[in-house]
Formats: sequence, C-alpha cells, structure tokens
Amino acid sequence: MKIFYRPEIDGLRALAVFSVIFYHLEISILGNIFLSGGFIGVDIFFVISGYLISAIILKELESKGSFSFLRFYERRARRLLPTLFFIMLVSIPFAYYYLITASLIDYSKSILYSIFFTSNIYFLFTKQLYADVTSLLKPFLHTWSLSLEEQFYIIFPFIIFFSFKFIKKYLLILFIFLALISYAFSIILESVHPSLSFYLIFY
Repeated sequence: MKIFYRPEIDGLRALAVFSVIFYHLEISILGNIFLSGGFIGVDIFFVISGYLISAIILKELESKGSFSFLRFYERRARRLLPTLFFIMLVSIPFAYYYLITASLIDYSKSILYSIFFTSNIYFLFTKQLYADVTSLLKPFLHTWSLSLEEQFYIIFPFIIFFSFKFIKKYLLILFIFLALISYAFSIILESVHPSLSFYLIFY
C-alpha cells in the first residue's frame, strides 16, 4: 500500500486553519458572525489525521506483516512535544506576571494535564466552557483538541492492528461501523450533555 502526496489534503488543512482563525476573530458581517461554525476546522483536522494514521499503519502491516507501536509513538512524540514544551516555556513568564493566584493555579494544572494529553478531561470536570469569557485566562484550553487526537492515537492503532490480524477482510465494514457508532453517540451526548460530547473522544 503506497501513500502518495495528496495536494488536496494540504488544501483541506488550509481550509481548516482559516476556519478556526476566523472563528476566533469573531468578525461580524451585517450583524452575523462570519464562520460561527468554525469548529468544522477541528473536524477537518481530525479526519485528515485519522486518514493519514490509518494509511501509515496499514502500509506497514501490509509491507512488513507487523507494526512497531514504539516507533509509531516515538514519531508522534518527536512531532508534537518539542512545540508543546516550547509554548509552555514561553507562556510561563506571562502567566506569572498577569494571572492572579487562582488563575495561575488553574494555568499550572492545565499545563500538567496537557503534558499527559488529558487536558480535555481536566477542562470537562472543571466545567470550563470553551466559548466562555473566562477561557481567555486559560491559554491551554486549546489543547483539548490535541489531547483528543493523542487519545485517538493511543486507541486506534491497536484497533487497526488486531482487526488486520484477525478480521482483515471485514476491515472496511468495521471502520464504517465504528464511524457510525461514534457519530450516533456524539449526537445523543450533544442533546443530553453538550460539554461531555465536546470534550470527549466521540467529538
């Protein structure tokens, strides 16, 4: 299974980035917020990530008959952690200077949870609404989507690996089934508990 360069994926990435940027800019046109549904950018990123990760894992399984989880997670760590740690280090002096004690404690906790890619769970249980005014004092609130992505990286490779080994011919059916189940569950949660739907992996 060969993975070729897909220029349309870069186009989707650009669309996702611009939709998120314009969402946060809150530009009003004739009384309406332009791209008020900017969260679709996060959805696009998740779809691209899922596609690429699935392709990488399946390629290795088909070409080698095995898959190195250690090398997979090492690549993810080298790709994400340096940038994350750099942003943390740069933000610390500003947080110390500008935030009051209570906000600084929350900030420190959000850093700790972000390091272990569980900030989405932290913000869920602290009842932090993403669009709330107080979110301006939580610079690492945006790492909720990064945590979701990393949790996906932890779970999904194992699903692909064991499915490839034992039910390879039903792999596509399994993917479709999981996608439908996840979609249905997110709709149910959205009507019952919106924050739970937003911050958990079913997003």
